[in-house]
Amino acid sequence: MARIEYSDPAKANDRTREILGKNRNANIFRMMAHSPSYFEQYCRLGGAIRHRGELDPIVRELAITRTGILCEAPYEIVATDEQNEALENWQSATCFNEVQRAALAFTDEIVKLHKPTDATFNAIASKLTPAALVELQLSVGFYIMTSKFLETFAI
Repeated sequence: MARIEYSDPAKANDRTREILGKNRNANIFRMMAHSPSYFEQYCRLGGAIRHRGELDPIVRELAITRTGILCEAPYEIVATDEQNEALENWQSATCFNEVQRAALAFTDEIVKLHKPTDATFNAIASKLTPAALVELQLSVGFYIMTSKFLETFAI
């Protein structure tokens, strides 16, 4: 049960109702809609992370899902079933390619150590363009924030 009541879409302004509708009135968004301006900007950044940029979508989804695991928050999963099942202990799994492994190490260190070591940073930086590297870091950071939001409000 959520720690505070979800916002009522019927009482929201037109723009908030429009964004809620596009997002199937999911509980996370109904909670965020208590602050319409933050909610709109959260959705704009989330949309850019999920649907724009050059980072490989599978790498992005692996990083997002791994972030959810490390932050102990549930996530929708786009990785293959084999990869999804292997994410808990990805280091010993054989279903990830070199780029995916480097991205997962990068993700682990951002979440656990708050920043990657030089070796881990250099490993992923050698495999991605600067734009894709920025997108990977922002994806992980965004989903740390999202995970903490979900847990804070017991969504």
